[in-house]
Amino acid sequence: MLDNAPRGTICIEDIEIGMVRSLRKVVTDRDIELFAEVSTDRNPVHLDDAYAQDTIFEGRIAHGMLTAGLVSAVIGEQLPGHGTVYLGQNLKFLAPVRPGDMVLAEVEVINIDHSKRRVTLDTRCLVNNKKVLMGEAVVLAPSRKFD
Repeated sequence: MLDNAPRGTICIEDIEIGMVRSLRKVVTDRDIELFAEVSTDRNPVHLDDAYAQDTIFEGRIAHGMLTAGLVSAVIGEQLPGHGTVYLGQNLKFLAPVRPGDMVLAEVEVINIDHSKRRVTLDTRCLVNNKKVLMGEAVVLAPSRKFD
């Protein structure tokens, strides 16, 4: 299940502090398998039930970067959206995401440097209202002057 708001672009001229955009997605076994294939990260904690049962997680978990990719989707599709260039991202993983979990990925504008077209975003993912990921992204936002 993917609940992603309409796609498009919010140009630097229209971005305001406090703007928030989000998406919701259920992380599936197929998502985890596809991510393992694309990334070549085949750690058995993601793919092998028996192995994962004997870890601190007591079961399989999604790749942390799969979860972080949902933040990237919000940034690239909604805020600022199409034409955005990622400049940096820091992340802290707070709790595991498991197959079947509904993840809410949110980004919130916390700073704008209009002269450099840079936007700083608070980034977070939640499962059942509990933060599983937090961080901060800096992006180059599109401008009507250049589009």
